[in-house]
Amino acid sequence: MKASALTFSLFLLLTVGHGSVQADDIKPVRVLMLSGQNNHNWRETTPRLKQILQAGGRFLVDVTEHPEECNAELLAPYDVLLSNWNTFGQPSVTNWPPAMREAFVNFVRSGKGVVAVHGGSSSFYDWPEYQQLAGAVWGKETSHGKMHTNRVVLIAVHPITAGFGNFETYDEFWQNAQVVPGARPLATVTPGREFGGSGKPEPVAFATEFGRGRSFTLLLGHDARAMESDGFQQLLRRGTEWAATGKVSNQAPR
Repeated sequence: MKASALTFSLFLLLTVGHGSVQADDIKPVRVLMLSGQNNHNWRETTPRLKQILQAGGRFLVDVTEHPEECNAELLAPYDVLLSNWNTFGQPSVTNWPPAMREAFVNFVRSGKGVVAVHGGSSSFYDWPEYQQLAGAVWGKETSHGKMHTNRVVLIAVHPITAGFGNFETYDEFWQNAQVVPGARPLATVTPGREFGGSGKPEPVAFATEFGRGRSFTLLLGHDARAMESDGFQQLLRRGTEWAATGKVSNQAPR
């Protein structure tokens, strides 16, 4: 072996041995997606969300259509929960028993994360801890215009947005969402008046800290078509990674 090759091999051994290559950088993030009930087409969006997350190899995604059956033991192997599930407008609401409610709160408080996509945060309006994690929900004054293409503008300095630029996407844009105290807006959209929009900047992505854990709420993603823009997909991956680990790999284009 040449001296240069030997030196390089020793360098790799030393850097790995001293932690310069962090285990978190190579270990997949384990995601449990909550699905099976939603006032949107979860049968279409759940598999699309799973495809988007797993495309880059950073995430391993499992899906449950019965989150009410989960408990602390079942949640333990995961780093982050992703909600594509809600109770909004459901004729037969599936409630969560005390064991799941306690496990959900302790999961995040202990240092892990939760992500909500579009209406995935709009549940359990009488549960304070859930509302604190929800970031933003559909409230009494919330509405939306027609689906159209618009520009998402990043407005905060945050690991989720660092090195990531504004982008255009086709979606349903909420206006006057009920923002939870402590939620930090990361991006806005100005829904066009010609489409029935408010004509003013409306926050569509939020980061929240809870105990030692984190939550990321993305109000974009009304249907599978709205999930096709590269910007949506990058923002979803970055927000999910941050919720799970507190940091973001430098994967997004400027």
